[in-house]
Amino acid sequence: MKLLDARRDHYRRLAREQGYRSRAAYKLKEINKSYRIIGPGFYVLDLGCAPGGWTQMAVKLAGNRGRVMGVDTSFVEDIMGAYILQADIDDDFVIDDILEYFGRKINSVICDMSPSVTGNWSVDHARQIALNYSCARIMDAVLSSKGNAVFKVFDGEYSQEFRQYMTKKFVRVKTTKPKASRKPSSELYMICVGFK
Repeated sequence: MKLLDARRDHYRRLAREQGYRSRAAYKLKEINKSYRIIGPGFYVLDLGCAPGGWTQMAVKLAGNRGRVMGVDTSFVEDIMGAYILQADIDDDFVIDDILEYFGRKINSVICDMSPSVTGNWSVDHARQIALNYSCARIMDAVLSSKGNAVFKVFDGEYSQEFRQYMTKKFVRVKTTKPKASRKPSSELYMICVGFK
């Protein structure tokens, strides 16, 4: 357990030192190193972006030729190089706002979204997967052919069903657990490459 705490503190300290808003930024960095979800010049949409760690990392990975937009119901402080939209992913106008900002279909959709956790595992799991389906609906409308996506998934009875749903949409779907994730946590990341 001590080792896990040390690792968690390591990423938290690193985030503070390097100016990232959460240690989650390192999960995206690690995922991207293995799967190259985001490249230079990419247009990237971060759904459920608060507090902004993934958005910050996406800005860095996409570089100054890329464009990044974060969407969240919560207020998110401005992030240099990104546009933040405060909105609910289930609002009808969101897709229009996203396409208007980017001006074209985009390269990557990233989603590190969790519901407000109740502590009841089956409820939290079902709600988290339901959020992913909402994100996938947006993804269908904005992601370009051969584009990529990453979804956080609470692993449980509905995650396999969500994986099968994604397998129909992408050339390759893999599941991974980054080192920056807590070992006991049930979160996994679904890496989706090559949007059909």
